[in-house]
Amino acid sequence: SCVLSDSAVSHTWKGSCGSEEKRTQRLVAIKCIPKKALEGKENNIENEIAVLHRIKHPNIVSLEDIFESTSHLYLVMQLVSGGELFDRIVEKGFYTERDASQLIHQILDAVKYLHDMGIVHRDLKPENLLYYSMDEDSKIMISDFGLSKIEGAGSVMSTACGTPGYVAPEVLAQKPYSKAVDCWSIGVISYILLCGYPPFYDENDAKLFEQILKAEYEFDSPYWDDISDSAKDFICHLMEKDPLKRYTCELALQHPWICGDTALDKNIHESVSAQIKKNFAKSKWKQAFNATAVVRHMRKLQLGTSLEGPSQITPTSPCHGHLADSDSFHSSIMFSLFKLICLFHY
Repeated sequence: SCVLSDSAVSHTWKGSCGSEEKRTQRLVAIKCIPKKALEGKENNIENEIAVLHRIKHPNIVSLEDIFESTSHLYLVMQLVSGGELFDRIVEKGFYTERDASQLIHQILDAVKYLHDMGIVHRDLKPENLLYYSMDEDSKIMISDFGLSKIEGAGSVMSTACGTPGYVAPEVLAQKPYSKAVDCWSIGVISYILLCGYPPFYDENDAKLFEQILKAEYEFDSPYWDDISDSAKDFICHLMEKDPLKRYTCELALQHPWICGDTALDKNIHESVSAQIKKNFAKSKWKQAFNATAVVRHMRKLQLGTSLEGPSQITPTSPCHGHLADSDSFHSSIMFSLFKLICLFHY
């Protein structure tokens, strides 16, 4: 049996699942999804469930069970209670390149596991990286598989999805893409972990997308002056514009900054935490609003393509396979946006 607690207006609750021995209870997270929100979109949640059922990895939040009522679907998830990645870094008094390297090592290992299973996460970002517990040496966990995709043999994807600032150039360009998009995102996360600010930023959406499409980023002074050349080399191999030249997780795991001793032990906490507080203290609604920029960009691309004639690339929805027209494209992307905005409630 499951007992729910916390606010009834929340989308994700903490609860406990008891075995037949009522003394033995385990805390879990319960993701509550109103069925009304899924009308016509059932395949999307089915995709998330199908992905989660296949995954058993120590650094990935697992699906424990599923329940449903007449009005809601309940996903019983492994509870992770250690807080978000950036919050923990800010709270630390000491933080080094080696700490960042160890974090990225765990993420790479988990994402390689997904890729070996033919699963692409497609929305890797710091908000989806949670600590398992409050212990000082707690492991990091990857969560939220709402935008994940299971690759078929030799398949490519072209669905517009992800979060601004973390999406690979080929996604913004609406080119077919594969698991290499996750490696780009890990590169962006690595960059932020070492300086506290994102590699791409502009108040103007068009200029932001232009930066990403051209893979234009710098290791600015003074923030990168004390960061090793090995760390910069690692990031450059992941944030490579050409997905065919970009490091895979397997190659990244073999880089000396990850598996060797090139990550420095110098304390960079003061600089990194100051930048994290400055650059990531925006309201979550502001972040959700920024997500609409990707929708507008993709919409323009789709309209431009339809005016030019038949496209060689047919956008696919995580819900419905190939899209027949721009209206269904709009509906699909708006539902993806709905999911993105909902995530900021959790």
